[in-house]
Amino acid sequence: MMAAGEPGRSHRCQDCLVHPPPFSVARSCIRYDQTASLLLHRLKYHGDTAVLPGLRHIIEQAAIAGVCDPDIIVPVPLYRKRLKARGLNQAAHLARLFYPGRDSDIRFDLLHRIRDTPPQTVLSGAARRRNLRSAFAVKDLTLVKGKTVCVVDDVFTTGTTVSECSRALRLAGAEEVYVLTLAMVVSTV
Repeated sequence: MMAAGEPGRSHRCQDCLVHPPPFSVARSCIRYDQTASLLLHRLKYHGDTAVLPGLRHIIEQAAIAGVCDPDIIVPVPLYRKRLKARGLNQAAHLARLFYPGRDSDIRFDLLHRIRDTPPQTVLSGAARRRNLRSAFAVKDLTLVKGKTVCVVDDVFTTGTTVSECSRALRLAGAEEVYVLTLAMVVSTV
C-alpha cells in the first residue's frame, strides 16, 4: 500500500506484511487532516454537494498512478437504511470525480452491503475487522469474473472496509482489485 502524499514510496504495515490485503494497490490523494475531515463530513453527513468542486480540485492535483484504467469502478455501498438517512453515498460522488466521463463503468448496483453494521468511526481496529466480516456481496458474478475492479471510498483508516469489499470481489472472480480513497489516515506512531 502506498502512503498518501509520498509518490513512489511504498509502505506496508507489519500486519499487511504478515497478512497481505485482498487488493493489489491502495492509493489516496491526501493525508486525512482537519481540512479533509471538514470537506468529507459536509458531504457525508450534511449532503452538502457544494464541496464537490473542492474535492475535484484535490483529486486533479493528486498524482495517482497505478489505478488509472480499471474495467469496473465500484463505490463502497451503504446499507439501504443508512443511504436513506444520509440521502447520498459519498463514495459514489467520489467515484464520479475520480473517473469523469466513465459513468457507464461505475457500478452502483454490483456490490451491496448485506447487513446493517455500526459505523466504523466508533470502533477500534479489531472491532472494525469483526464488524465488517462478510458484510458485502457481489450481485452479478458474471460482471466481475476476470475483470480489474477499482473500489472507491472516502477515507482509508485501517483498510477494513475496502479489504472486505475487495475480498467479496475477488471471491466473485475479479482478477485484480485496486483501491482509491480521497484521504488516508497516516499514523505518526
